[in-house]
Amino acid sequence: MCSPEEAALLRLEEVFSATLGRINSLVLQPLLEAAPEASDPWGRECLQLLQQLHRSSQQLWDVTEDSLHSLRERLRRPEAVGLESLVLLHSADRVLQVHLEYIESYTCCVAVQAFQKAAKRRSEYWRGRRKALRQVLLGVSSEGSVGTALLQALRQPLAHHLQQYVLLLLSLGDTVGECHPTRELVIHAAGLFGDLQSFMRQELDQATATQALWPTLSSRLRDVLCTPTRRLLQDSQDVPVTVTPLRAERVLLFDDALVLLQGHNIHTFDLKLVWVEPEQDRCTFHLLTPEEEFSFCSKDPQGLVVWQWKVTQAVCQALREKKDFPVLGAGLEPSEPPTCRCGAYTFRAEGRFCQATYEGEWYWGRPHGKGTLKWPDGRNHVGDFCQGLEHGFGIRLVPQASEDKFDCYKCHWQEGSMCGYGICEYSTSEVYKGYFQEGLRHGFGVLESAPQAPRPLRYTGHWERGQRSGYGVEEDRDRGERYIGMWQADQRHGPGVMVTQAGVCYQGTFQADKMVGPGILLSDDDSLYEGTFSRDLTLVGKGKVTFPNGFTLEGSFGSVSGRGLHTQGVLDTAALPPDPSSTCKRTCPEDQAGRMEDFLEELLQHREPEALQQCLRKALSNSLHPLGKLLRTLMLTFQATYAGIGANKHLQGLAQEEVKQHAQELWAAYRGLLQVALQRKGQAPEEDEDAETRDLQVHSLVLPLVLPSFYAELFTLYLLLHEREDSLYSQGITSLSLFPDTKLLEFLDVQKHLWPLKDLTLTTNQRYSLVRDKCFLSATECLQKMITTVDPREKLEVLEKTYEEIEATVSRVLGRQHKLPMDDLLPLLIYVVSRAQIQHLGAEIHLIRDLMDPLHTGGLYDFLLTALESCYEHIQKEDMRLHRLPSRWSCREPW
Repeated sequence: MCSPEEAALLRLEEVFSATLGRINSLVLQPLLEAAPEASDPWGRECLQLLQQLHRSSQQLWDVTEDSLHSLRERLRRPEAVGLESLVLLHSADRVLQVHLEYIESYTCCVAVQAFQKAAKRRSEYWRGRRKALRQVLLGVSSEGSVGTALLQALRQPLAHHLQQYVLLLLSLGDTVGECHPTRELVIHAAGLFGDLQSFMRQELDQATATQALWPTLSSRLRDVLCTPTRRLLQDSQDVPVTVTPLRAERVLLFDDALVLLQGHNIHTFDLKLVWVEPEQDRCTFHLLTPEEEFSFCSKDPQGLVVWQWKVTQAVCQALREKKDFPVLGAGLEPSEPPTCRCGAYTFRAEGRFCQATYEGEWYWGRPHGKGTLKWPDGRNHVGDFCQGLEHGFGIRLVPQASEDKFDCYKCHWQEGSMCGYGICEYSTSEVYKGYFQEGLRHGFGVLESAPQAPRPLRYTGHWERGQRSGYGVEEDRDRGERYIGMWQADQRHGPGVMVTQAGVCYQGTFQADKMVGPGILLSDDDSLYEGTFSRDLTLVGKGKVTFPNGFTLEGSFGSVSGRGLHTQGVLDTAALPPDPSSTCKRTCPEDQAGRMEDFLEELLQHREPEALQQCLRKALSNSLHPLGKLLRTLMLTFQATYAGIGANKHLQGLAQEEVKQHAQELWAAYRGLLQVALQRKGQAPEEDEDAETRDLQVHSLVLPLVLPSFYAELFTLYLLLHEREDSLYSQGITSLSLFPDTKLLEFLDVQKHLWPLKDLTLTTNQRYSLVRDKCFLSATECLQKMITTVDPREKLEVLEKTYEEIEATVSRVLGRQHKLPMDDLLPLLIYVVSRAQIQHLGAEIHLIRDLMDPLHTGGLYDFLLTALESCYEHIQKEDMRLHRLPSRWSCREPW
């Protein structure tokens, strides 16, 4: 059974639907026809507002018809159709939204006087329609203006309708039992439409106040400030307030902006970027904006409270980007605006950001967090900001004069300047990877030009205030030269080494980018020149030449154009040949490891020997760890110094000493970090190490961990330096490989009772003298593993295992444990070495000897390495290469 309230709702909807139809034909259609010309900007805007109002009215009529239909169905079949089927109840939120859109469209027309402007074009028509309007409206005066009548015609029916909605829904709620399932729906709908009444009154008040504001402003100000959606919330002419230091003559608070009028100047502040500071006292409160900070003052504390409350609520509403419902400041959202926000702003004040637009996160009036800066000239910056400045990682693009060319900076920033590590790709195709300070290259970095550049260069080393300074390596790919040495103010200055692609190595002193004073020059054939050189590395004046055979020529040198080098001096044929590996030397400046708080605790927890090695391995492999950063810097410098053009055999001694020095530097950096960690924990620092303890730790702990980073370039230099000996060794290996096993054992004079003939499995019609690569196979395969290792200790362990396999094979042949005397060991080891066929064995042996732990000197490893050196030297001898060998070993090396 339906209630009387439902029947009353049906009649209410029928009347309202009919009224909307008459309003459409009597008011809206004529208004659209009478709208100003669309060619006029104001006319075009007025027409758009009226068209939107017409669409909103049509939607309001549609939803009313839906409600009317649901009520008719309910009254026709009350037993089958429940109360919850009413559109007003189950779709109350949708009905509410349609009403809100109509109110918004209507108040926009009110705010800019769209009805009055449209009515003026057909004033005679509207005067003749008063009687028809009175049929729609209650209390329309015959003397009132047409504009007022139109306002009432579009507002009064809706206001009356909402009032009746609330009354009938409240009454319906009273008739529904407490436990009825639809009671909550009825109460919810009544509350919504009650709030809508309050909201509508507020919207009408704001629209009317806004409409009344425009005539009080000059036409210029009105053109700047007047928009249909803007609403006036407060005017300083109504509640006086003083703004300092701007001394504004009038203050206007709109729902989207705060406007200060000062003479002919207009200061407009987007409310999304206005911060209200906590109240300082009862007579003042402060506002922050991206470029301004000012105070609101008033002699009336109550008036100041009104302003502060309204500004605060307006900021909240602007940030939510929708009007509060039911009324301003009465929503469910927090009444205090957040200090962290997102927004866009274009800076006007002079400075780096002038005319730049920032879009991103803000905090108390300053860019703070993630954001983007864009300048009118095409520059833009994307990254992190802190307190108004670039701070953290950021990417900046800077356009260049040429079309579609940019400099791209991918760097860390600190307080507005590049600081820390970064990668810069320039429009010239140059790339810099390294560190910055205050926007300039500072610290370690690599600058490389494109291969197609007119003069392709690569510099790896230290920078100071944007200039090359300190130790650095420059590779000139066009001229095929590499400079390794000291720099000052972007010029070669101090001790340095020049290496050319032709194999010439010059060591001397540079001043202001030029060679000065005496120097040393090594040619590819190991000739050594000492004296004064010209810029093109020509010997001039007094000097000395040492030839590869040891002869020396000392005297005066000069050059004549087109005739080569001329000299007058003394030739000495009694001198010893020079050692080319000991001529070029340099000192690499010490690097300092960066400090990172996160790793100090780990260092304290891993101080025992076994744990320490694991800790150091982990640290050196981590690019974020101070030790890992230092290792990568040293590795890049090492590669730049010795790879490519720099792979000159005369630099081998320098390179292997540098690897040891780098291991010492990394150990010193670890010790420094450990002392810092102890100090932060309030513990006593460790005592300083003596030189012997330090060398022990460096060789046993650090060198094996860092050597893989330098091994490729270092071993290449060993290959170049020992190329001649390895070539002779390879010829000997090739000759010995032609022998079958028994013939080679016989040729090497290995005693026959030591031959492992039982290892030779014969097939039909096969003799021992035909079988190859079967004797001492386990020892041969073991020795071949030497080339798979990097650490000298691991290589020595392979050699020890090879020795054990030889003895094990001999003991198996003899059927008892047998220790080989030195006379028997050497030929057996030569046999194994020849069968293992290790390439570049000389380079391997010399690398082990140079980098082995000093603790092994004089021990088993030293003995075995000496034996391997003897084998290597014997295989190089001419009688080995020509298949001739004395019947008994004539040499007895000390073991």
